[in-house]
Amino acid sequence: MTNSLFAIYGAYGHTGRLVASELLARDGELLLVGRNAEALRALADELDAGDRVRTSAAAVDDTAALREVMTDADVLIQCAGPFAVTGAPVATAAAEAGCHYVDHALEPHHVKRVFDTAQATAQRTGAVMIPSLSFYGGLGDLLAGAVSDGIAGIDRIVVAYAVNGWRLTTGAKNTATHLFAETERLTFSDGALHAGYVEPRNAVFPFPPPLGPRSMIAPFPSSEVVTVPRHVPVRNIDLMLSTSTFEAKDAFESEHIGAAERAGTDFTVAVQAMWDGGSAAGQLTGHDLWRAGALASVEAAVRIAEGRGPTKTGVLAPGEAFSAEPFLRELVRQGAFTLTLRRGEGGQGGGGGEK
Repeated sequence: MTNSLFAIYGAYGHTGRLVASELLARDGELLLVGRNAEALRALADELDAGDRVRTSAAAVDDTAALREVMTDADVLIQCAGPFAVTGAPVATAAAEAGCHYVDHALEPHHVKRVFDTAQATAQRTGAVMIPSLSFYGGLGDLLAGAVSDGIAGIDRIVVAYAVNGWRLTTGAKNTATHLFAETERLTFSDGALHAGYVEPRNAVFPFPPPLGPRSMIAPFPSSEVVTVPRHVPVRNIDLMLSTSTFEAKDAFESEHIGAAERAGTDFTVAVQAMWDGGSAAGQLTGHDLWRAGALASVEAAVRIAEGRGPTKTGVLAPGEAFSAEPFLRELVRQGAFTLTLRRGEGGQGGGGGEK
């Protein structure tokens, strides 16, 4: 680990705490950031890491405070949702200051906005910015990249999430409420991104055994429609989420449960890639989606800080910034999930079989 300073915005939320603990385990130096100075100091005391941890209060509408944070930090990990509210000010401040940036957003409109508004500034200031490097969005993007590696002319990619036991934080609850109320959805079809009303539908996705076919919500409003086409030659993208995800009676009433109980999630992220005469598939299976997302963002931030990040600056998709399969393999080594990749009949570019 270098002597880089890692800022964590929204540090005292559940994801922020996981990110802070993981960075400390890697000997990182932390700047805990959020709007509540008292909560930041309490977290610093709880982490008990001496002068390796300091705090800085900065609300999203305090431009001067955000600028000071971005000037001090080498890499910022943005954990404070919903990103429809918090995303633009923090991302803008990072781009302008040349501070490397990773966020936990799944909201496609926020992710598109970062690409649209911060790209030129980040390239000018030398910042690497990777939105949506978390469980939803980021892992789907990376898995799509790993499944599709070496394949040209993919007709359709399906990304399907099956989640059991998800307990929403306040930020996640607000994000979910906002996303499912949106009337203008972003979709990717016929090789282009579209915005407009989309009629929700029920679907069935054939997850591999032992999970099997599951009833799904489609389309699921996640950021892969923005990020995947940046590094995968695909014409259509379908995103799905298991209907059982929100069926637990306490899914939306769990803001104040303990960390151990919140960790009790089981998940499978599956990707199918289909083209004329061939198909490929892959899946990630694990427990505790919160930890999986935290590990992904920390791995990206550490690589950037140590000079092992992408060779170009600007706003990048996760699978554009890093070689997808090796990145996922490293997360497997860290215990985030298991990974299976399978090439079907008619496969291109690389060997067949299971890995």
